[in-house]
Amino acid sequence: MGADAPASYQANSEPTEIEYETVTTMEQLKRWIKEISAAYQVTIDTETTSLNAMRAKLVGISLSIKSGVACYIPLAHRTVVAGELDFGDNNDPEQLPMDQVLSALKPLLENPSILKIGQNIKYDYLILSKHDIHISPLDDTMLLSYVLDAGVNHHGMDELAKVHLDHKCIPFKEICGTGKNKITFDQVPLDKATDYAAEDADITGRLHRLLKPRLADEGMTTVYETLDRPMVSVLANMEKEGILVDRQMLHRLSNDFAERLSVLEKEIHELAGKEFNIASPKQLGEILFGDMGLPGGKKNKSGGYSTNVDVMEGLANDGHAMPGRVLDWRQLAKLKSTYTDALQNEINADTGRIHTSYSLASTTTGRLSSNDPNLQNIPIRTEEGRKIRRAFIPKAGHKFLAADYSQIELRLLAHIADLDSLKQAFRDGIDIHAMTASQVFGVPIEGMDPLVRRQAKAINFGIIYGISAFGLARQLNISNGEAKQFIETYFERFPGIRSYMEETKDFCRKNGYVETIFGRRCHIASINDKNGMRRSFGERAAINAPIQGAAADVIRRAMIRMPDALKAAGLEAKMLLQVHDELVFEVPEDQMEKTIPIVKNVMEMAAMPAIEITVPLTVDCGVGNNWDEAH
Repeated sequence: MGADAPASYQANSEPTEIEYETVTTMEQLKRWIKEISAAYQVTIDTETTSLNAMRAKLVGISLSIKSGVACYIPLAHRTVVAGELDFGDNNDPEQLPMDQVLSALKPLLENPSILKIGQNIKYDYLILSKHDIHISPLDDTMLLSYVLDAGVNHHGMDELAKVHLDHKCIPFKEICGTGKNKITFDQVPLDKATDYAAEDADITGRLHRLLKPRLADEGMTTVYETLDRPMVSVLANMEKEGILVDRQMLHRLSNDFAERLSVLEKEIHELAGKEFNIASPKQLGEILFGDMGLPGGKKNKSGGYSTNVDVMEGLANDGHAMPGRVLDWRQLAKLKSTYTDALQNEINADTGRIHTSYSLASTTTGRLSSNDPNLQNIPIRTEEGRKIRRAFIPKAGHKFLAADYSQIELRLLAHIADLDSLKQAFRDGIDIHAMTASQVFGVPIEGMDPLVRRQAKAINFGIIYGISAFGLARQLNISNGEAKQFIETYFERFPGIRSYMEETKDFCRKNGYVETIFGRRCHIASINDKNGMRRSFGERAAINAPIQGAAADVIRRAMIRMPDALKAAGLEAKMLLQVHDELVFEVPEDQMEKTIPIVKNVMEMAAMPAIEITVPLTVDCGVGNNWDEAH
């Protein structure tokens, strides 16, 4: 939609006058509260000392109820004297006491008849919850944009303001600076702070008035109301709960990884015949393809040899020792820096737990992403990755419950593409990868070679992602011809899959998006690109998005229902993590037996009553004294 929005959506685009007010008296605050109560809605934004909600301290609150009119209520600004903060109360800027303001705002912000509107309101929800204010009901302009335009543009406020309002917001760096001169928001003078913070609330309100009507006009109300908006409070509560880690175990792992890295470094230097910086692709390329004369060296744009993972794996598979050692070194170095070292620094001093932040609007398909730290990418197929998961532990008297959807994307493919043979296999509880191996390779299921089953598994999951013959050949270490034959045979055995793929690509070419079975739209910008490589990428994304998106929607539905289901059963289990198809809970030991069936039922029935999936969704549950043990 963007800048070409119809006139009806552009009515509030730019007010003729801007009125931003700094609220420093109770008379002003009471006037705002009265006006908000009469309007039955308010746009709210919090200013803080950090982007990390669990570490941030509240500095001020901005409010708006109509275009061009907003206020900023400073709460914890400090005066800067000669370049240093002055913590003497007498010198602080004029502002109302925080407790007094929050006490006055609490009834308003918790009033069920007043709508609270925010941009990424999960952050403000968390900040205010730390002050015992629980905002509800709410709307989120970021999520409105995401539901309407996932894949069209990003959903940050500055970009949305430019796209929809042709307005350039005051940059944060203009207010707080950059680099060594950067200050926190509590040091910003009140006039500048008001301009910046009030604009945030004002622009968010204008965006809301533009985007909200589009939900009904474009048939996206149900997606927003049932899949996205309810996730705000669910995720905020998970983030606030956090997860416990064993700092000593992480410390020991870091030391262990350091020792092993040192050993690998010596081995690599011996194989190279000299010392060099293993982390430098340029130096590594010169050693491998210059000094050692290994085959296949290709120079990149910067003039050095490429040493990416594909190149290194190719050399290792050809029997060269050093590239394999380098791959081992890289993996260990990444695990050490990204996890065993970094996670120790992520432990919150106040709670003793790690609090990840989930992004609701960063993927096209509805999948959540985890940041600061990312807890979704800890490897589970390597022993080192599993050791890191062992450092995640429940609090005393509790155990972890990990509940994981079994092959959900393949099950949804069978439903969406209406594949009778696959659907029947899932109903009968047949090993789907073994069945595929039997169909494609013509081997009996009984006594099947595990390698053959693994090949079939690669094809099953590869097909979902629109894998090419070249991609499959590289993954299975076979020739392109063999891979092409495998894929052709697969399509012959399951003809509905090819039909689904072609119909999905055709729909996307005509409409610019695909839809999940729950109605979520995933826009694929490159589907009609003139560049063949980008167009192929778009086609693969179009094939995958309805399946991955449906899986994401299913687990969202389960997460939204879970807290109430556990509470209704009188259970104290807490949902701590979501990792793609898995939910991790911290459960009192004496309640585990009652908790498992509740969790399984909510997850397995999550699609109902919206969609009756023709394949059973099954959930595997594991219990343990750490995350790895439970998985």
